[in-house]
Parts: sequence; structure tokens; C-alpha cells
Amino acid sequence: MEKDKFNIVVFSGDLDKVLAAFILATTAASMGKDVSMFFTFWGLNVVRKKKLTSGRNILQWIMNFMNRGGADRLPLSKFNMLGMGPAMMKIMMKQSKIPSIKEMIKMAKGLGVKFVACTTTFAFMGFEKDDFIPEVDSFAGAATYLQNASEGKISYFI
Repeated sequence: MEKDKFNIVVFSGDLDKVLAAFILATTAASMGKDVSMFFTFWGLNVVRKKKLTSGRNILQWIMNFMNRGGADRLPLSKFNMLGMGPAMMKIMMKQSKIPSIKEMIKMAKGLGVKFVACTTTFAFMGFEKDDFIPEVDSFAGAATYLQNASEGKISYFI
């Protein structure tokens, strides 16, 4: 019997929204579902290495300077407060024994969740494949996501 497929588009790079995406992904995977997370636009920051990427032109360089990657650098969608909001959120998560995003990445991979980085988005933002963490399983465009979504029972956009 084939597993039910569950697809999540991770469009947001906000800590609270990314946390929700990983909670859903790990829960679905623990229930035996075949889970795929498609990271695009600001969601790519979750699976980017924590480093400054150069880009191929001045606009990409400026964007990447202002928008450095790394799962531990994500802002909150509300109450960011110049970085104090995410710091408080991380303390509250630790107090409540909620895993960090980096821990969620490891947990998701351990449960077989597939990570896909959107090639269309990372190309125009000036990223290269080596700008991403090794947990990324593949690099693909929207057609691949749509194919996966058409085969799945559940698809979310976060």
C-alpha cells in the first residue's frame, strides 16, 4: 500500500510560521505519511547555510547582504522588535521543550521528510546549490512541486 503524500510549500521565512510547518511535517511523517517540504522565496532562508552569498549582480549582493540565511536567524512574523522577539520566542520554546528549527530539521530528516529547494527562486536571488545545507534532498521548480501536490492528499502553503 502506497503512503499518503503530504506537501508543504514553505514560502515564509518567519520563525513562527516555519515552526508550524515543521510541526505539521514531523507529525505527518510520524503518522506514516510521505512528506515533502518545498522551500521557496523567504522560506529558502531555513535551508540556507549561515553565510553571506555573493550573488551575480549588485541587486543580488545587496539583497543577500540584508537577508543572510540560516535557520537560527529567522525573524518573527509579528513582534520582531529588532530581534528581541525571536530571542524571547526561542527562550519560551526551550522552556516548553519545543525543539529549535535546527533540531526540527534533524528530526524531520530522521523521519524521512524530503526537502526541496526551489530553483527558480534561488536562481534569481543569486544563490548556488552549495549555499544550502546538506539536508536538502533536491533542487526543483514549480512543475515538480505541482506534480507532487497532484499526487498528494494534503498540501499546505505556509
